Amino acid sequence: MLGMFRRGAPQAREATHEARVEPRLDTPAAAPAAVSDEAVGMRASPIPQVRRKTRHPNLARAALRHFKAGQQDRLTGSWGTTPLTADDIVRRHQRVLVARSREQCANNDYARHFLSLVRRNVVGPRGVQLQAQSRDQDGSLDTLANDAIERAWREWSRAENCDVTGRQSLRSLQTSAVTSAARDGEFMFRIVTGRDAGPWGIALQVIDPQRCDPDYHEDRMRNGHFIRHSIEFNRFGRPLAYHFTTLHPEDDVDAYTVGGRSFVRVPASQIVHGFLPDMVGQKRGLPWTATALWRLQMLGGFENAALVNARVSASKGGFFEWQEGYGPEADEDEEIFMEAEPGQFQELPAGVKFNAWQPQYPSGEFGPFQKAMLRGIASGLDVTYVNLANDLEGVNFSSIRQGTLDEREHWKEMQEWLVESMLHRVFEAWLPRAVLAGRIRVNGNPLRPDRLDKYREVEWQPRRWDWIDPNADVKAAVASKNNLLASPGQLIRDRGRDPDTVWKEIGRDIAAMRDANIPDEYIQIAMGMQLASQGDVQDIQFTEEDEGAKGGQAGE
Repeated sequence: MLGMFRRGAPQAREATHEARVEPRLDTPAAAPAAVSDEAVGMRASPIPQVRRKTRHPNLARAALRHFKAGQQDRLTGSWGTTPLTADDIVRRHQRVLVARSREQCANNDYARHFLSLVRRNVVGPRGVQLQAQSRDQDGSLDTLANDAIERAWREWSRAENCDVTGRQSLRSLQTSAVTSAARDGEFMFRIVTGRDAGPWGIALQVIDPQRCDPDYHEDRMRNGHFIRHSIEFNRFGRPLAYHFTTLHPEDDVDAYTVGGRSFVRVPASQIVHGFLPDMVGQKRGLPWTATALWRLQMLGGFENAALVNARVSASKGGFFEWQEGYGPEADEDEEIFMEAEPGQFQELPAGVKFNAWQPQYPSGEFGPFQKAMLRGIASGLDVTYVNLANDLEGVNFSSIRQGTLDEREHWKEMQEWLVESMLHRVFEAWLPRAVLAGRIRVNGNPLRPDRLDKYREVEWQPRRWDWIDPNADVKAAVASKNNLLASPGQLIRDRGRDPDTVWKEIGRDIAAMRDANIPDEYIQIAMGMQLASQGDVQDIQFTEEDEGAKGGQAGE
């Protein structure tokens, strides 16, 4: 090492120290320098040189362009980039959406018609019907108990029994529930019991969901609970109580005041709260019209402007122009007005010229543009365009059939949601009280309370619709039954009827016709049955006897 450098030892030691420094791995290795005569005998470093792998610039650009919706540029500057939780969305937008949805449903024809579609297709003219299905130990239906439960439910469903105000029947309350859900995003009922609940001791009270203030929050309570949108939850998110605003806190022992506002706390077991959740953790509903509201508002303004313009155009208005040498002086304030009357013309003064103003809008593009907007609105409301706009022009049978079938599947889903969120809860609260009070009787005897679990077995029959093509659909139903693809009971339920009720009606009709001395042959024709000849019947009887004899001989 002493002969490597011509300079002194200290410099040699520095050179030796620099030679022992390990190369950095994060920088590219420098190109090897040329070996001079002065560095003869210097050995190469045993540490291999490490080259950093650089990413190809095209790959980085491709990663940025993989999702166009993820780009942030001038075209997407107003597009949100921070995900919001369900609580944030409800807190920021629920009140505004509800207010605007209520306004549109009151003033916009299409929004109002949408509510009518919801009521007619989800609830229908008779509402969702109860069908008791309690069974005996041998598995057979307990017909007497089932009939008694259904009779008692129908009696309680009257307005004077099921509504605390005595004004709405259960069918009307179902209609109120789906209307509130479509317009406000949710519905709320309170189950009232005791003397104030009417003859049966249990009734429903309709509550405006906006009384449950969506802006009332409390993160930490002493008992470990928390409040979101005026609903009190335990730490697992199960509702425990609802806090409603009240104007008369002195009338309720559970009332309290926070921030100058009075609330009343109602246990969650007394509240029936229904909404369609769109996000995980959602605790309050949003209007079903939410995505269509902006377009409804803009389309309504567009139609109003077009209508006013058409009315002005039909009036044939214009301006008066004075010819040169005529007319008032510059400092005189003289104006000419002409009242347009149908079929009449007014004589103008000398030197006055009339220039007509004839706006041509709305013209040919109004209809296609309106139809395009209504199609988007119908998609947001999850209904068909032909039903929302009442436009059957240019619709053929195949297209309207397919669209109607798809829409009916949506209504079936909403019917099941209504059953799960409202009717099942109400029935579970009503049945024990009705049984314990002895209001459900069979042959004068009340049902036994120890069999309450048996009586809870029920089914719900929502409304169904007539066939689109009755001839073809009936043939298809009969063929599916004959090929064991569907049961007769299923076909009856698809029509919105209870099979047991239908068969009992058929039995009563046959008995009434026999009491009227109508021959069985004509009864079979009336029932749609094909008659077999007398000889065929005898042949069948003889065949059965022969088979029985053969069976007996085989047994011997």
